[in-house]
Amino acid sequence: MLALAKRQNGYVSRAQLLDLGATRGLIDGRVGSGFFVIVFPGVYAIAPGRDDALARASAVLLACGPSAVLSHGSAASLWGLRDRWERGPMHVTLATGDRRPRGIVTHRCRTLRRADTRRQRGIRATSPVRTCLDIAPRTPVRQLTRMINDGRRAGLIRLDALDDLLRRNPRHPGARHLWGFVAEERNPTRSALEDDFVEFVTKYGFAMPVINLRTAGHEADAVFERHRLIVELDGWDFHRDRDAFERDRERDANALADGWVTLRITQVRLHGAPEREAARLWKILEKRG
Repeated sequence: MLALAKRQNGYVSRAQLLDLGATRGLIDGRVGSGFFVIVFPGVYAIAPGRDDALARASAVLLACGPSAVLSHGSAASLWGLRDRWERGPMHVTLATGDRRPRGIVTHRCRTLRRADTRRQRGIRATSPVRTCLDIAPRTPVRQLTRMINDGRRAGLIRLDALDDLLRRNPRHPGARHLWGFVAEERNPTRSALEDDFVEFVTKYGFAMPVINLRTAGHEADAVFERHRLIVELDGWDFHRDRDAFERDRERDANALADGWVTLRITQVRLHGAPEREAARLWKILEKRG
């Protein structure tokens, strides 16, 4: 009994206890003595009970039944696609059954396949790509872009898996928000500033450079290969100490020795004077073309 609860982050269901041979009287007695704490109908915590997010996720799945998987924003937090767990009730998707306890947001989906669910830290959840599909309609574009790119860099999201999911669910409300990521076959960005540069390049009509390409001995933010031009995007948070300053200049010198010119675009210039920055970049590319 205790071993089972430990595997489930301190929670156990009444059905599981009965399967282990516990009698109803024994269970009710443990509840009355305070050894079991009722969390949801038929779900108990071993006193005093854990209250961290992972433990609560275990409890809500027990409350909703064997077909339930953590989903939507709760699954995004579990996978690390969000910085922190969202406040409020957790979200669960059910394939079958009608168990919808109060205090849990439940969704019904009869088309979930095995490929759409995974286990993360012992918790059943929608896969990273399915999670992104579910939350896409209510997620700001910039935030969704970062989630997809961070997920790709972490090895959680593959474009072929995303493409397969979208083809199977073309009418899902989130599908139209994600097709663009499948269409673009460029390397994932590493920061919001790189996302802004991709938008900048598109807006001002430049040919899309290669993002995060290893060039002249290091991974450059963006590379215009035909022009042998490296673009490095400098935000103050990442370049405010002397060591970073020196490393950047060392990289620039090595690249120049190999025939590559480096253009450093700061966050202030990209956001504060994009027209001027675009005109200067056009001029540089024309002279190097």
